[in-house]
Amino acid sequence: MRSDAASNRRRVLDAARALFVSRGLDVPMATIARHAGVGVATLYRRFPTREALVAEVFSDEFTACAAIVDDALADDDAWRAFRRIIETVCASQTQDREFNDALLSSFPGSAGFERGLPRIEEGFAEVVRRAKAEGRLREDFDVSDLSLVFLANRGVIGDATTAPAASRRLVAHLLRSFEAGRAEPARPLPPPAPLGLGRLPRTAGG
Repeated sequence: MRSDAASNRRRVLDAARALFVSRGLDVPMATIARHAGVGVATLYRRFPTREALVAEVFSDEFTACAAIVDDALADDDAWRAFRRIIETVCASQTQDREFNDALLSSFPGSAGFERGLPRIEEGFAEVVRRAKAEGRLREDFDVSDLSLVFLANRGVIGDATTAPAASRRLVAHLLRSFEAGRAEPARPLPPPAPLGLGRLPRTAGG
């Protein structure tokens, strides 16, 4: 790649990431080109679809997500591996909401997503299978429920000041509901996050 072409590509990726963070994944491609200081034709020559651009912008995050699954597969404790995936990815969601939006969107048909998603999905499915075989995960848990977990977690991380605490507590509640055949006392819940509902008067049993 010529140096000018490489420079244009880098500017497009930097502009796209900044705009995805500030405006969301549906920011117009023309806006990205303008912020990158390149023509729209140049942008589309390098990234013919929005999906291709999103996949390239978040390629490092896809690699990191796949590594989380690979680490879980190497764990000989299936429940701990399952818990690790949920906790780690949800924690990252509080820091990189745009990538998780991309992950949940899936963008079928994009080369970047087609390379990354099957590896993540198949690895998670194997972790789920192992945890069920050990009798630690409810039999009615479905692999697709992972998306529900991420969507629920996304709903509590709107406020950056409370996002980490809210996410940790939500995930702890969810993991308790998923666990079967507990062999030890339940892990204590993380402290409550200072959310709006938390300021309401507590009931006698609350």
